[in-house]
Amino acid sequence: MESIVSSIVREYPPAPLVGVGGLVLDRGKVLLVKRAKEPSRGEWSIPGGLVELGETLHQAVVREVHEETGLIVQPQTLLKLVERIIPDETGGIVYHYILADYLCEVAGGEEKAGSDALACAWVSEADLAGYRLAPITAELVQEVLAGRRPGDPPVKV
Repeated sequence: MESIVSSIVREYPPAPLVGVGGLVLDRGKVLLVKRAKEPSRGEWSIPGGLVELGETLHQAVVREVHEETGLIVQPQTLLKLVERIIPDETGGIVYHYILADYLCEVAGGEEKAGSDALACAWVSEADLAGYRLAPITAELVQEVLAGRRPGDPPVKV
């Protein structure tokens, strides 16, 4: 399946791409990864990536979190559906993702940055401001760390 996902046209795609994110909580901290690839290379985010053909959303979030962090997680609940549309200066669509972000608990594994991650870190609510996050990701993380659950409607960014 890896060859199918790696062959997908991500820049200027012919249709929106479906992905997942895993908001992993442990002892009041959230697991963030520093992105190794575009879009948003060098920014911090929750681990995630594209859903592979024949894979459920739950399977995809477990796989992506493991690939990027070495951890095995158990998805708990769907937190939010997010539409991430990034245009170029002429109005063309460079990236268009529909993302299902899940709250996850650690079930095993050893933390180690891998695949699409330059680094990973456990971050408290107090330290969150020191990490460069996309605004929609920062909002989601802050809501969950504060004990609130975001609504389900898609959010356009």
